[in-house]
Amino acid sequence: MPSPGSSRELFATRPGFVLAAAGSAVGLGNMWRFPYQAAEGGGAAFVLLYVLMTFLIGVPIMASEFAIGRRSKRSPIGAYRSIGGTAWVPMGYLAVLTPLVILAYFSVIAGWTLRYAIDGLSGFSGDFAVRFGEVSSGTPAVVYHLILMIITVAVVYRGVRKGIEHASLILMPLLFVLLIGLVIWASNLPGSGQGYSFYLQPSFDELLNPTVIKQAAAQAFLSLSVGMGIMITYSSYLDHRHDLGQEAVTVSMFDFSVAFIGGLVVFPVIFALGLSDQVGESTIGALFISIPAAIAEMGDAGQVVGIVFFIALLVAGLTSLISLLEVVVSSLMDGFGMRRGPSTLTAGVLAAAAGILPASSLSALGMMDKIASEVFVIAGALGSLVLAGWILKNPLEEIHTGASPLFARIAPGLMFTIRYLAPAFVAIVLWLSISDFV
Repeated sequence: MPSPGSSRELFATRPGFVLAAAGSAVGLGNMWRFPYQAAEGGGAAFVLLYVLMTFLIGVPIMASEFAIGRRSKRSPIGAYRSIGGTAWVPMGYLAVLTPLVILAYFSVIAGWTLRYAIDGLSGFSGDFAVRFGEVSSGTPAVVYHLILMIITVAVVYRGVRKGIEHASLILMPLLFVLLIGLVIWASNLPGSGQGYSFYLQPSFDELLNPTVIKQAAAQAFLSLSVGMGIMITYSSYLDHRHDLGQEAVTVSMFDFSVAFIGGLVVFPVIFALGLSDQVGESTIGALFISIPAAIAEMGDAGQVVGIVFFIALLVAGLTSLISLLEVVVSSLMDGFGMRRGPSTLTAGVLAAAAGILPASSLSALGMMDKIASEVFVIAGALGSLVLAGWILKNPLEEIHTGASPLFARIAPGLMFTIRYLAPAFVAIVLWLSISDFV
């Protein structure tokens, strides 16, 4: 039987890989979780910390996962085993469990966005708290969760080039066009300046708040899709012409851009319509209760904006779902020698079944999100840093391979961060997160 790397499908183009990885990083977390976390963490103070976490810590983590994936040419379990031996296999299993858990509840939230986009065709009206209760519970929530899983399975079933890469080349440009249109609209709302002020002027008292630091780090890691096996899996489909450092920076820029643009849409709407007291009440308050209520007050124009807004959310969610499912599919293919078709169907059924619980219970969904984003993802990121920095043979050589002159010069500094600075910081964040649960 050939080794996993010998017959492994590869991305056809650099833009295809970058947009696929960016599509994984750019997801519902940017526009569903980000506004809530920013509101709870002092607005721009949280945003500033998020930027620092993304580029000072997130980029080295992503580069380390790219190095692991490209060197091993395997999905997470096989990658950890081939580089670190059997002692590291449990970390590989964690890197597969984490995306499975996140996929289970992200598909539920993506199902809500599809339902709201359909609602927009007939106009947004009524009591939106009641409406959200109808959308987010019972049979409708399960049905729409299953619809999103079927769409995701259909894309991943087609493979890396025809499925994942092709979908990313269409969905990511579409998402940016929709978001830019929404930003232009939001900037013209009366009173939107208060939203920009809250979003862009930092409350420096919050910058040293351990809770805000922990939340910003968790949001950055979740948003970047590090610590959950995705970047290891995607980079296993790369050849050695790719500049890993440059790819990590480019993907991080895409991710930050969407999160930042999402805030430029959400906060003006919230403040222009006097809904600022609702955005911090829950992770769902801003997007699924406050904003539909605001849109309903704008008449016919609001109906168009609402449809575009929730389609943008749906597109962002779908790109994330595709990458999350691919980790599980690739692991089944590598670990059990299964073909892509049966692997995709098996993984899809597992995720669909796991999503029944969060589709039926908001409290279960919230708990799954908290455990996955604030413990599993951070633990996975720490494992990637240690494996790449201390266990992988000649890691600097892997990062140098394919590197441009600029990134070749900064590679030693990047390795220093991967070995020392980033693990120390991530370990502290992990300790803070576990302490919250204890």
